[in-house]
Amino acid sequence: MRSGKLLDEKNIHLVFEISLIFKGLFALLEVIGGIAVYWASQHALLDLIQSITQSELAEDPRDLIANYLLHLAQNLSIGARHFTALFLVSHGVIKLWLIVGLLREKLWYYPIAIGVFGFFIAYQLYRYSFTNSAWLLFLSAVDVAVIALTWHEYRYLRRVKFG
Repeated sequence: MRSGKLLDEKNIHLVFEISLIFKGLFALLEVIGGIAVYWASQHALLDLIQSITQSELAEDPRDLIANYLLHLAQNLSIGARHFTALFLVSHGVIKLWLIVGLLREKLWYYPIAIGVFGFFIAYQLYRYSFTNSAWLLFLSAVDVAVIALTWHEYRYLRRVKFG
């Protein structure tokens, strides 16, 4: 019975690490995307979004995500572009820093990560109230799962390290 519990903890830990790796890859994409948004011209961004969404819109002209991205690229002002770039880069860098600390099992990172991810959820839900973007709800749901796994991992590591 005890080994089954240990196996469960190992599985939970594996899911935790996998979720952090995916979150880290997404954070890296945010940083790259933020840099690209900052340096790319309005025309280049629109061309990129059109090439990405073209096949999806040919298949379904009412595709929610493709239309949202296209609308966003068409109406992105210079100020909004700079804000988006700063937001993506800072959001990505903060997440990468936290993820590295969590993967290194540094206990003081866990409460900070939970608080920061909670703040990101609050901001995403705030933005959702303006955009009604299902993408923001999805990101928030993923963040809630990561927070739950982080809290579980934190409690487990404290119990193992400090009895």
